[in-house]
Amino acid sequence: MTTYKESGVDINLEEVTISALTSNLKETLKFRDVITESGHFAALLRLGDKAIAMSTDGVGSKILVAELLDKYDTVGIDCVAMVVNDILCVGAEPLAMVDYLAVEKPNPDIAAQIGKGLADGAEQAEIAMIGGETASLPEIVNNFDLAGTGIGIVDIDDIVTGENIMEGNILIGICSSGIHSNGLSLARKVFFQDAGLNVDDELPGFPQKTVGEELLRPTRIYVKPIMELLKSDVTVHGLAHITGGGFNNLKRLNQDVGYYIDDLPQPNPVFESIFSLGVPLEEMYRVFNMGIGMVVIVPEEDSQNALNIIKKHDQAHIIGNVTGKPETVTLMTLEDTLIDI
Repeated sequence: MTTYKESGVDINLEEVTISALTSNLKETLKFRDVITESGHFAALLRLGDKAIAMSTDGVGSKILVAELLDKYDTVGIDCVAMVVNDILCVGAEPLAMVDYLAVEKPNPDIAAQIGKGLADGAEQAEIAMIGGETASLPEIVNNFDLAGTGIGIVDIDDIVTGENIMEGNILIGICSSGIHSNGLSLARKVFFQDAGLNVDDELPGFPQKTVGEELLRPTRIYVKPIMELLKSDVTVHGLAHITGGGFNNLKRLNQDVGYYIDDLPQPNPVFESIFSLGVPLEEMYRVFNMGIGMVVIVPEEDSQNALNIIKKHDQAHIIGNVTGKPETVTLMTLEDTLIDI
């Protein structure tokens, strides 16, 4: 059995580390009118009757898969996706991003491919890439690292924080394209170390796919369906980007409620393959998105209208509901196993 911690990523230790870092920063919040802190998916700063949303993220160890394939023209899409999808979660419209590219040694060919991906992601998200920074750090960086910071805007009255989520609300899951940009350390360990596979090998159980293409498949960008939903008559109580930590991301929205998920779609092939190679079922749902990249929480009476709007852009399903059990996420897996994550 292989776990995320064995692959070198300790989620619990990360949480403690983040707390240690941010504990020294909270005092700075007094200098501006901050609406939400960094615990949510994006932070909000009040500016009159509007708020500026900010988020930052990187591509992570997916870069190592790109290096193995010598293919760098999609990681920029991942960089954009990880940032703008978080900005959406407070009800804000993403506007612009800046990128940070740290390199061991400048390589114009790789930089051009990265730039293409950033441009493709920006087009999908309908944002402007307005600047950035490139740094050569040969003693710090191996190959390169890519991250980005984005801003969005939302009317004060339209902010979605999750505080209005209540028992009986409906969870709508928007499908992911695959592994996105989270859990790659575990996936790489399972495929490349434990199973001894290469990027060009067939994905176990799926002979028409390769390990590399599935791991490098770009993160889905949810700007178009979410923005249409936010501009509609549907009342949106919560939005959760399902990233590292899987469905535990729902707990970031409202700690006074719980979530019961009992109708998930068939997981993407990459997840079925990872599971078949020895990752425990509970670990799968704690680490990966398992086929759902974004969850929308709405009142029951708005659920069908919301689903119809989202389905114009992406595959989506009603996957569960909100319960009255605080800080719980209970899942009925496709193996008919009930688990708490």
